[in-house]
Amino acid sequence: MAVLNELFPRARTVLGPGAVHLPDWLAPEAQLRLLEACREWARPPAGLRTVRTPGGGAMTARQVCLGWHWYPYGYARTVVDGDGAPVKPMPSWLAELGRAGAAAAGHAVEEPYDIALVNFYDADARMGMHRDSDEKSQAAVVSLSLGDTGVFRFGNTRTRTKPYTDVELRSGDLVVFGGASRLAYHGVPRVLPGTAPPALGLTGRLNITLRVSGLGVAGDEGRA
Repeated sequence: MAVLNELFPRARTVLGPGAVHLPDWLAPEAQLRLLEACREWARPPAGLRTVRTPGGGAMTARQVCLGWHWYPYGYARTVVDGDGAPVKPMPSWLAELGRAGAAAAGHAVEEPYDIALVNFYDADARMGMHRDSDEKSQAAVVSLSLGDTGVFRFGNTRTRTKPYTDVELRSGDLVVFGGASRLAYHGVPRVLPGTAPPALGLTGRLNITLRVSGLGVAGDEGRA
């Protein structure tokens, strides 16, 4: 699934203090396994949904959650803004993948990754600048990309505006941000249609964001 005829391998890039982009981190076989799992998670109940904001707007990227269900702006154990079903469990292998991704970027995370937000982007989907700030834990966030290339905008912790850095995330790429960059604003201003590896069989882009909630055990529902 690597890009053919690329003269030089893409290099590891530091996006900010504690924030790293590692290209081609997921092998082709691992990408396929993760894609098949995403397709299963997207099925109802507690499947892929359109996220609506308190102001009545709607996110263009559709989402399914594992472990804890995220809604603007908190967490619950059921799909409180959808079909009301219990959230799907966080698989142990995915939690371990999160820990391995964090370690690859130089972050030692002792707490288990217990949240996955799976966002599906079609050609017209976007994600505005935001911070991952609804968790009680400040453990590093791990982000994995599948399918079409997405332009990832990584900013600063003070404002949604510049300075920021744009980087293209291809299928299999890993981004991790923690430490001083844990609450940095970030977003996806555009997706590049038709850029997914043909062998993957995916039209569109999937982003799997892994987080540590710090919310405790099952049953501790409520806002973060």
